[in-house]
Amino acid sequence: MRHSLAPLLFALVVGVALPSTALADCYVEYKAKKDNPLRLHYGIVALDGSCPASGAAAQQAARRVAAGGWTLLNVVGLSETTPSGNKRANAGDYYLRF
Repeated sequence: MRHSLAPLLFALVVGVALPSTALADCYVEYKAKKDNPLRLHYGIVALDGSCPASGAAAQQAARRVAAGGWTLLNVVGLSETTPSGNKRANAGDYYLRF
């Protein structure tokens, strides 16, 4: 009976340990625009893994928003913690859209 519990116990320990070793996402807060007519928005994108240097994060965010026809104006902030409810509300439809 002990031998049949060992694989189950091992699977349980590994299952609990893996989420804590996973890399955190990097959340990039940004401002973007579209022309004709001028439209502006604030949004948040998630990049896989830890946060890169601000220039690299801006390049990745710019590529993402450009796919939707937007031009990145600037990066407002970088964080490896999940954005607060207030930031999510401010981003509205542009929270993790790109």
